[in-house]
Amino acid sequence: MREQLLTVLVRYFPFMVWLPLINKENLRADCLAGLTGAVIVMPQGVAYAMLAGLPPEYGLYTAIIPAILAALFGSSQHLISGPTAALSIIVFSTISQFADAGTSLYIQLCITLTFCAGTVQLLMGLMRIGAVVNFVSHSVVIGFTAGAAVVISISQLRYALGLNYASASTAIENLWRVATHLQHVQVFSVLLALVTVVSCVATKRFFPNMPNMLTAMMASVVAALLLTEGGIDVEYVEQIQSTTVKLSSPDLDIKLVKELLGGILAVALLGLVEAISIGRAVALKSKQRIDSNQEFIGQGISNVVGAFFSCYMSSGSFTRSGVNYSSGAKSPLAAVFAGLILLLMMPIMVEYIHYIPLAGMGGILLVVAYNLVDVQHIRSIMQQDKKESVILIATFLAALFLHLELSIYVGITMSMFFYLRRTSRPVVDKVDLSELGFSEEDRLNTQVVRINGSIYFGCVAHLHNELDAINAKRLIILGRGINFVDHLGVQMLAEVATQDDREVYFCHFKANAKQAMLLGSPYFKESHFYEHLSSLPIGWGVVSC
Repeated sequence: MREQLLTVLVRYFPFMVWLPLINKENLRADCLAGLTGAVIVMPQGVAYAMLAGLPPEYGLYTAIIPAILAALFGSSQHLISGPTAALSIIVFSTISQFADAGTSLYIQLCITLTFCAGTVQLLMGLMRIGAVVNFVSHSVVIGFTAGAAVVISISQLRYALGLNYASASTAIENLWRVATHLQHVQVFSVLLALVTVVSCVATKRFFPNMPNMLTAMMASVVAALLLTEGGIDVEYVEQIQSTTVKLSSPDLDIKLVKELLGGILAVALLGLVEAISIGRAVALKSKQRIDSNQEFIGQGISNVVGAFFSCYMSSGSFTRSGVNYSSGAKSPLAAVFAGLILLLMMPIMVEYIHYIPLAGMGGILLVVAYNLVDVQHIRSIMQQDKKESVILIATFLAALFLHLELSIYVGITMSMFFYLRRTSRPVVDKVDLSELGFSEEDRLNTQVVRINGSIYFGCVAHLHNELDAINAKRLIILGRGINFVDHLGVQMLAEVATQDDREVYFCHFKANAKQAMLLGSPYFKESHFYEHLSSLPIGWGVVSC
């Protein structure tokens, strides 16, 4: 009883495992890593909130509460959660259909979206269906991320070029609006954006240990102040209204939730895929195992609770997680420290955020977008796998021509199509009988086949045709490659076995498949199954296979 209770407690409160193991050395390392993470996330949080169409403080809120809760209730030792570029742009794409960015209605809808998506994530974790992310092809994530990078770039051109126009619903429409407003480009906005981009890239290359985004943002602030002193009108990020996390609540009106449902499912799934992918990538370095179900629970709790503290949709951050690991973090306590330190820094730093120029923020996000494009993996996929290439390209194009959240569904649908198409056509290999010791006379009347793939309703018709096309009087089916057989598959095999003009034997079947056949049809008996070819009751002296 006590062991069962401990198992349940560990499942729902995983921090009970690692928290008692913290010592002074680990505490110091986690604190330093947390300080580094807090410094890095401040400019990112402001940038991503702007990307999501929210006031800057909401990016900071999202870097505090979700980061702490995801660390306490997740399974990764180094994953850092908070606002991300891809989720920010998909939140904007979803909510901007219903309200203008930055308005009270817009903020309320973002909070509702976060709560509902977090609930979906939490339920998936509690129902132990974490393996569902394995069915989302990596090409979907690569294609979506590349598409999101282009969407981000196009959305930030208005700030980097100093243009003033209303945002459209798709990236292509926004690009057209940029083209039609090029005559209104503001030279000094372009200059500020260039200063920011060059500072960010140069810092990363020549001073890799320095926080490149923070350095670039400081450079843009200095440049903007110099332009302002020279009489140039510069647009700045709006003033932060609150220096502490404030309470909020979602609007759970059924009609509203139904309207947001497509976006809810898209951000929930994307958030989970991001978190699991990043958690696994870091775990490969730290030699740790990731529990997908526990990570679902951690992400779900962080978003559900975060919705009551003015947070918008969060997930794992690759940049901050990588920095957390390389900074020497020993446990999830580093993420907790990062959140708490940022909470303490907010009252001190928020007054300076108002000095960040919009063009500089646009430049920062252009760099973020560039870093999102995984050129190496895109090239590898395009060269090696045509089907995955189709999935990647379709997802990418859908991100440009449709609402961003719809591109997730396009990619997943195509991924599932190719998966089902592949599994619906299992390979039926004809074994070379001369290698098994069959005589020439026996080879004329016998065919041994090996079925590579499970037999279920989706592949029954294909397999039936393949087996019917074999003209041999004796058919021996090897089942070593069959993991399971469903009811329709059992009926098909029974029909094949009872044909009057053929003898059919079953050999090397796994226990699960064999049991399904014995229970699924009165035709099959224990005597129909053989362990080796040499044990078949047909008088052949063949070797086992």
